Amino acid sequence: MQTSPRVEFQGMEPSAELRARIERRIGRLEDRYGRATACRIVVKGPSAHHRNGGLYELNIHLALPDRREVAIDRTPHLDERFQDVNFALNDAFKRARRQLQDEVRQMRGQVKLHETTPVGVVRKLMADDGYGFLESADGRQIYFHRNSVTDRGFERLALGERVHFTEEQGGSGPQASRVRPLGERAPR
Repeated sequence: MQTSPRVEFQGMEPSAELRARIERRIGRLEDRYGRATACRIVVKGPSAHHRNGGLYELNIHLALPDRREVAIDRTPHLDERFQDVNFALNDAFKRARRQLQDEVRQMRGQVKLHETTPVGVVRKLMADDGYGFLESADGRQIYFHRNSVTDRGFERLALGERVHFTEEQGGSGPQASRVRPLGERAPR
């Protein structure tokens, strides 16, 4: 972290033990994700006007590169479990960990993108030998085996037919798996 974490206590006496637990939790987040540049945590004690105890609240703000941030500042809704400062601490850091994990994935470009399945055109068929070749959109010839064609459709394939396929690296180069006919011919 570029700056030291700030831990503040509001409505309660500062506790060295609680501060140490919070700093250990911050350290775990930093060890695991290592992307936070600044951290501010506010521990709010139960309001003084509650006779039967009150609810603890932890607000966590983590600054990340590229002006990103993780902010946990939801006030608990009358959930009596928040009368225990340890429960409030665990809940806040669990939510911070999830948000931080999502932000780091986005920064690393690891967000799932639903790519479209490539489309190819059947260019060669060796029906007796049970294989053929597709031409990909970038002009490469890609091998496929009869067992790769879905719904046992190898026998129904025709030259020039458009298909969806998944490309894999085979022993002799690229090969298509999960070849699915689209039922249309490619324009000549």
